[in-house]
Amino acid sequence: MNANEVFPLVDVSGAPFERGLAHGRQVPERVARSLDLYRSQLDKRGVSHERQRALSARMIPIIEAFDATYLEEMRGIAEGAGLTIEDIVLINCRTEMMYGHQEIGEARKALDDGCTGLIVMPQASATGRLMHAHNWDWRAECADTGIVLRMRRDDGPDLLVFTEAGTLGRHGINSAGLSLSGNFLTSERDYVNASEADTPLALIRRRMLDSASMADAMKALWSTRRYASNNLMLADAKGEAVDLECAPDEIFWLTPQDDVLVHANHWMCPVARTKLRDLGLAKSPDSIYRQRRVTQALQDARRAHGKIDWPVIKAALADDFGAPVGVLRVPRKISFDSIAATVSTTLMDAAEGVLWIARKPYESREFVEYRLR
Repeated sequence: MNANEVFPLVDVSGAPFERGLAHGRQVPERVARSLDLYRSQLDKRGVSHERQRALSARMIPIIEAFDATYLEEMRGIAEGAGLTIEDIVLINCRTEMMYGHQEIGEARKALDDGCTGLIVMPQASATGRLMHAHNWDWRAECADTGIVLRMRRDDGPDLLVFTEAGTLGRHGINSAGLSLSGNFLTSERDYVNASEADTPLALIRRRMLDSASMADAMKALWSTRRYASNNLMLADAKGEAVDLECAPDEIFWLTPQDDVLVHANHWMCPVARTKLRDLGLAKSPDSIYRQRRVTQALQDARRAHGKIDWPVIKAALADDFGAPVGVLRVPRKISFDSIAATVSTTLMDAAEGVLWIARKPYESREFVEYRLR
């Protein structure tokens, strides 16, 4: 595969600012593309550049209060890429910027994110190791802004994460054996009490990946107040997994059934479904059959062969029933003149410290290997 068909590996180390500086210097053009993408999205939602900068500036003390080292890493990215700290904050707060401010008005109704995630426990896995995989459904342009960030450090576990250039992390693994992925969720509680939130969603994910144990990662989540809903799939390579359905002020959970855990973009915990109104199904009712079809594919493989292997998982995440809005999403026009698609399929083996990622999986099913060690 040529360089244009793979996500670049960005190696960083040292103190937070130094890590960010290396990140920005290695992929400045991709960081600039990330900024251009979200500036454009906000422009289409009626948010001026002046207002964008003001909203970013408002987030700076919130990020610093949550974790000053994260702000230092962002400052490093900004300097390395030749941008301002407000630019980098905008990229890291893109969900809150796009959907969470009153002046955006009708834009909050355009809930067009996606994703499908799965976890297979070791006892059901053909490798004997926990398997974690994820389809990232978002803006098609992110095929040219995505990177794999490998972070070696002394102040926490090493990380190998797939993310958008300019951001601190999206989904991936760490050297403590944790793996994490996230899926879009929404409810009527989102952005209602934004003044009470602690930090944007992206930094909560990073804090969890910075954790040395599954318990610490969950404690980090439970100790934060969020702007909006989000689903997080967390696993420990030693053989444990949980799905965490997060409203801004409450967390619900699911654990594997028959050694399999699958989540798309609707609330599944029975308690959550009695307490919350799911606003996402009106825009993405396909979530219901995506979740069911992936679960069925894994269960069928288990019954037929006794174990689930990576080819089965790849096939499940390439299911195109209901195209263009299947588990694998081909490019299509959505709200605000945007193009959505499955940007990447990521396979994670935290015990081995490996990610395999397919870019534009609707075009190519070739997976590129990235190693933590």
